[in-house]
Amino acid sequence: MTAPATLRTTRLGLTDMSITRVGFGAWAIGGADWAFGWGRQDDDEAVEAIRAAVRSGVNWVDTAAVYGLGHSEELVGRALAGIPGEQRPYVFTKCGLVWDESDPTRPPLRVGAPASIRAEVDASLRRLGVERIDLYQLHWPPQDGTPIAEVVGALHELRAAGKIRAVGASNLSVAQLEEAATAGGVDVLQPPFSLVNRLAAADLLPYCAIRDIGVIVYSPMQSGLLTGGWSVQRTRALAEDDWRRTAAEFNPPALERNLALVDALRPIAARHGTTVAAVAVAWTLAFDGVTAAIVGARRPDQIDAWLPAGGEVVLTDLDLDEIGVAVERLDVGAGPSRQGPALPGSALV
Repeated sequence: MTAPATLRTTRLGLTDMSITRVGFGAWAIGGADWAFGWGRQDDDEAVEAIRAAVRSGVNWVDTAAVYGLGHSEELVGRALAGIPGEQRPYVFTKCGLVWDESDPTRPPLRVGAPASIRAEVDASLRRLGVERIDLYQLHWPPQDGTPIAEVVGALHELRAAGKIRAVGASNLSVAQLEEAATAGGVDVLQPPFSLVNRLAAADLLPYCAIRDIGVIVYSPMQSGLLTGGWSVQRTRALAEDDWRRTAAEFNPPALERNLALVDALRPIAARHGTTVAAVAVAWTLAFDGVTAAIVGARRPDQIDAWLPAGGEVVLTDLDLDEIGVAVERLDVGAGPSRQGPALPGSALV
């Protein structure tokens, strides 16, 4: 690892937490042998990657119960156990996806029943080895007939009971956020957002900015595509149990357009003396309404590539215009390539 970067921080919505603008994402360290796994890994390296991120100044980790069917939370718990209490990062996790223990490769069910949520939070607390979860998020809208408002109400009850600190949700639409508001609302939204998937910029980011809802975006590097190190050959070499092997963005014809966009980012990275990965993440952080970005790693050395996005790399209007032109010219992904008029945002420290 290089010397620790100076990371900027910002308030997470209206919560009492001030977080770094990049956080450690623990989806990939869930490993193999489940429906959305990333193939085999070295668990010891994954634990050290979390600790290395914290040593570099990152002050939050985002995971989920379903990642590796509990395995990611267990590894986060291992990492936390080796970090002194006063240096421990905030811990964010998710609920509402229930898996079949007899068939781990089967896609999990989207369950929002309050009794299930209550059982899930206790299981997550045990795996993480913590007394309270700093941000507990509904992972996906339920498909078991439970209204969004009922799930959010259950999350607020967990906060009142002292088991969680803040209420969040991932992958909700504006209409679903409106429904959530009838039951106390959410403090934080977690949508996908990257140069390839820009849809959140159309409505979710402005909605959350106006209402002071914190936004931590996931997959800002599009699950590895925008790191600057991807290739057609790398897709072909993916393990059979890596979900990306059959994902549309990792295969023709989208793959060629995505890689051409990466090439368009290289001159911008060179101007800033940084990596393509840092530029891709910094692009998401340039949007009003985005509080921070979740960035993954499975090994300590991978952190250096994206860490500068949370500190010294700030894209200029010229950079953003150049990127927007490239996105439009190459017809990459979907969603606005440039944000609209400035909106209220959190002050950076």
